[in-house]
Amino acid sequence: MSSSSVEYAPEYAVETKGLSKTYRGNSRQPPNEALRDISLAIPRGSFFGLLGPNGAGKSTFINVLAGLVNKTAGEASICGHDIVTGMRAARRAIGVVPQELNIDPFFTPRELLEVQAGLYGVPKAARRSDEILDLVELGDKANAYTRTLSGGMRRRLLVAKAMVHSPEVLVLDEPTAGVDIDLRRRLWVAVRELNARGTTILLTTHYLEEAQAMCDRVAIIDEGNLIACETTEALLQRIDSKEMTVTVDAEIGEIPPELDDYSPQLVNGRSLVFRYPPSKVNSGEILSAVTGAGLTITDLNTREAELEDIFLRLTHRETAGR
Repeated sequence: MSSSSVEYAPEYAVETKGLSKTYRGNSRQPPNEALRDISLAIPRGSFFGLLGPNGAGKSTFINVLAGLVNKTAGEASICGHDIVTGMRAARRAIGVVPQELNIDPFFTPRELLEVQAGLYGVPKAARRSDEILDLVELGDKANAYTRTLSGGMRRRLLVAKAMVHSPEVLVLDEPTAGVDIDLRRRLWVAVRELNARGTTILLTTHYLEEAQAMCDRVAIIDEGNLIACETTEALLQRIDSKEMTVTVDAEIGEIPPELDDYSPQLVNGRSLVFRYPPSKVNSGEILSAVTGAGLTITDLNTREAELEDIFLRLTHRETAGR
């Protein structure tokens, strides 16, 4: 086979260079810079998290990629297709699951997927409506009116709707907002399966523990600026901090002098809370110091740095009690 007949597969599913968007102002409001010089590269096949506070620019970024909002400056491509010069190919390469439940209540799930496939020009012989419904666990509801579906089922139906044209990139914009725990779990099972099949997932969510568990890479946007973009593991390592709570078998009136080097906090008379950098202090030496002070340990809890800690630090937001 000649090299010219081999299909080109770009390294990145989504790539932006200097992407900016400014909404025009008016007599009552000044112009709004929703995106400022965003340069971002999302590897093919990754599970990528896009995080940020409300109004940070996440939805604008997604809408620019989907062709719903025109960029002001910069470049953006989806699977190698420029969103302007290669608009049709770029649109075919992306599927967006919006926050809003925008589903016609008088269609059945199968009818809805068939109509969506027709809008994308998918030939009838190539349509996979039933296969996609089975993938999101809605095969048994294929002929039910969508108005009879629960909120969680409608969320999964939106995922199915976005998949009818087999996009290489699937964007999930706050997909689990208002969804109960069980339905959230089932939705993630379906999305993980799509990712395992090679679909690149771009997720925005306010559930940071969700992003930490699901995403292999994370970007954080704040006030239109890209302030971090790393693997989830590397991002977590930015905070060299660990918390360990040691509970002893009897109340102690004051902290033993043997523990002064670790500056613990005494809570409720029986619990010692140690906060330390794991790169410099070993938890084992703290435990040895506790027992060396004549204390008997009855319980032990540790807390590692979480994505929420990184998010709060980078966006200069704090929560009570931290």
